[in-house]
Amino acid sequence: MNKTFVPKPAEIERQWFVVDAEGQTLGRLASQIATILRGKHKPIYSPAVDCGDYVIVVNAEKIHVTGRRMEQKMYYRYSGYPSGLSEISLRDQLQKFPHRVITSAVKGMLPKNALGRHMLRKMKVYAGPNHPHAAQQPKSLEF
Repeated sequence: MNKTFVPKPAEIERQWFVVDAEGQTLGRLASQIATILRGKHKPIYSPAVDCGDYVIVVNAEKIHVTGRRMEQKMYYRYSGYPSGLSEISLRDQLQKFPHRVITSAVKGMLPKNALGRHMLRKMKVYAGPNHPHAAQQPKSLEF
């Protein structure tokens, strides 16, 4: 009889990858990052265990979108107070907080539970080309 293999958290080896977002389409890049964060690229993948790797995204401000999304796509935040709903377009969001654009796109592609929140913490997003994770010796990923 074959038994189902379930990886233990101590057995999982995590790697660091760096992704250059310059010129990449937002949704396609986010889906590939979510796959790496979940660990679906590994043969030991299990949906109930976080076996994914760390991802560093650089040049988040130079992301590409298709169509008229720069003006039409809106991001909403609610403060919790009456009339506390604020909206901001994708163009303004990229100018003020470019890391939020990629973070929200990837967050929507991860599980909506504690495991998904844990996976999202393994992603580091930076607006420019520099990042402080050189000590982890990240490997470059090309999509």
